[in-house]
Formats: sequence, C-alpha cells, structure tokens
Amino acid sequence: QVQLVESGGGLVQAGGSLRLSCAASGRTFSMDAMGWFRQAPGKEREKVATVSRRGAAAYYIDDVKGRFTISRDNAKDTEYLQMNSLKPEDTAVYYCAGQSILTGLYDYWGQGTQVTVSA
Repeated sequence: QVQLVESGGGLVQAGGSLRLSCAASGRTFSMDAMGWFRQAPGKEREKVATVSRRGAAAYYIDDVKGRFTISRDNAKDTEYLQMNSLKPEDTAVYYCAGQSILTGLYDYWGQGTQVTVSA
C-alpha cells in the first residue's frame, strides 16, 4: 500500500501564493504518475495537475495554467504544487493522488488539505 500525506494548505489573500507538499510512504515504487485534485463546496472533485513518473511531463487544467506548477522529487518521495496568483475560485480541498502502475487509476489518495483564498 501507499500512504500520502499533504501539507501546506491555509488561508491566503487573492494574488498570494501557497506551496502544497505531498509525502509518500510505503510501496511508492507501485506509483506511476502523481497528481493534485481539488473539490470546492458543492462541486465535484476535479483534476488540477499531473506529473509523470520521472517528472518530465506535466498536465494542467486551463484554469491554472501559468499560475500553478507541479513537480516531484522521487529521491524524497514527495510531490509539490506551487500555486501563485491565487484567486478566490481556487478555494477548495486539495488532494494528492498517486496512479497505480497495475490499474492505471488514481488508487492512492491523501486526506486533503484546505486552501482558502480571500478576496
């Protein structure tokens, strides 16, 4: 099994920055890509960004392109999400997720960290 623990959430004013971290432990070799998802109140969970196993390829939803940067440090089994120019609509619970090399699905999830952006 893989355990994922997020940190770095909090309250920030619009235009500010936050850096989320996700520490992985356990059978981390069983993870392929990793990603960040978010869920705002009353909305479905959405994929925000993903990064390939070796960190060479990244994907972002249009809403965060140019503002967020995803990265991973495999030596530290840690994933990051640098969030700049934050907007109130970025307010959500952010989840770290790992893609299983067996299923191809995001089977591993953290508990989530709250990000609140005030206007």
